[in-house]
Amino acid sequence: MKRIVFLLCIVLFPVFSSAENNKEVKIQIVTNMGKITVKLYNETPLHRDNFIKLVQENKYDSVMFHRVIKLFMIQAGEKYAPDDSVAARSAGKDPDYKIPAEVVYPKYFHKRGQLCAARTGDDVNPERASSANQFYIVTGKHFTDHELDKMETEKNIKLTLEQREAYKITGGVPHLDGAYTVFGEVVKGMKVVSKIEMVSTDSNDRPLKSVRIKTMKILKK
Repeated sequence: MKRIVFLLCIVLFPVFSSAENNKEVKIQIVTNMGKITVKLYNETPLHRDNFIKLVQENKYDSVMFHRVIKLFMIQAGEKYAPDDSVAARSAGKDPDYKIPAEVVYPKYFHKRGQLCAARTGDDVNPERASSANQFYIVTGKHFTDHELDKMETEKNIKLTLEQREAYKITGGVPHLDGAYTVFGEVVKGMKVVSKIEMVSTDSNDRPLKSVRIKTMKILKK
């Protein structure tokens, strides 16, 4: 794991240096269903710089939203597959590295609109390192005080006032809190996220009609 962190820091250092002025970088995700703008958090520099690097290399161009679950999230980045055919998905390759977890909790949690890194499960990934390429945007559901109280009791946790208000008013997926890296948020285009969330899917949660990222670009400050 130390070797992975070391190599990643070398690869991403130029990007990190350019972002150290604390201005949050914004990325526009252009899809075939509309545009989504996200800002990246400086408190998660490894995830921020890796995402910027992949955008600069056009790695997300033509990539699908391959997993969509209503009242949960929309996910993209699978193996950089350029189209939705079985052959393309089989031939696609994920990067040969992972991103060490950067969980900034409870400041950043899974409220609606958060940009998060996907990862493999705890059983094979106890360090909770993130996928280098796959990400998801939270949609989630609204919770009642009773549901949140029950969750606190069952999980032996204490939600902050900000979390409770967000999960009641905005919505989200609180059961993922503290277990996945949240590295940004949607600042424009949640209507597009909602449109993607509502598409018809198959038994594997894959959209029946392709939802594609046409391109991503870094927005000038």
